[in-house]
Amino acid sequence: MGRMHADEHAIDTELVRRLVDGQFPQWADLPIRPLASGGTVHAVYRLGDGLTVRLPLTAGGAGDVAKERRALSALAGLPVAVPAVVAVGEPAEGYPWPWAVHSWLDGEPAREGRAAPARDLAGFVRALQALPADGPPTRRGKPLPDVDSPTRQAIEELRGTDEPFDAEAALAVWAEALEAPQWTGPPRRLHADLMPGNLLLRDGRLTGVIDWATAGVGDPAIDLIPAWNLLTADTRRTFRDAVGADDATWARARGRALSMAVIQLPYYRLTNPVISANARYVLTELGCRPVP
Repeated sequence: MGRMHADEHAIDTELVRRLVDGQFPQWADLPIRPLASGGTVHAVYRLGDGLTVRLPLTAGGAGDVAKERRALSALAGLPVAVPAVVAVGEPAEGYPWPWAVHSWLDGEPAREGRAAPARDLAGFVRALQALPADGPPTRRGKPLPDVDSPTRQAIEELRGTDEPFDAEAALAVWAEALEAPQWTGPPRRLHADLMPGNLLLRDGRLTGVIDWATAGVGDPAIDLIPAWNLLTADTRRTFRDAVGADDATWARARGRALSMAVIQLPYYRLTNPVISANARYVLTELGCRPVP
């Protein structure tokens, strides 16, 4: 994993050790080790066997600590486990932002293109959407036209790289999504970042969902993106039927998946192999990359 952001703060095991020991001496005897992750907003470290330390990489992610704490406090009755915020740390040791300690959840992160429990995933999405939701749409729950300009800009940026990529096919998917009726129902509760790495599996079942920093309310289409960033053609229909998506929501979900992929790929293609590989998978599943 390379340096992903120009304003990324340097974080290493020694810094995390000093932060933990200085603010939470009850954990001073627990080992700390970096956790392999494709995440783009936080550095994540394992603290002993039962905890993780999450530290924002940039100032833009600093507010996620409080947002994630609020989001996790509002979840109850989901069919899968979610982490608990065990403690929140303060800036110190030259590190300038709040950081958090979460409970550890066992499980293997899902991987695109591999067997995945489509019905479990649909059950989780339906259960999440059934929770009370109020207030205006949050960033990823806003209407699709709100991201029209950055999506088109990213398509053009990607067109200028050496990626095998069909820009015209991408624009066609995007146009179809924009032409679909927009969400006019009440806001639904959203995770809004259901990337494979945030979905934990055990024995072939979905058992946990992590990284709730972008959770909010709004258009439910955003939480259907695993249909293209995780599932295969064989299981995509099962997921759609089980989640009960109508044609308009499905079209908007395709647009959301496309938008995230084309924005991620030019930005992370040289620094984050996990995210860039997933973006390529999405574009292939949407028919926007040449098939060998």
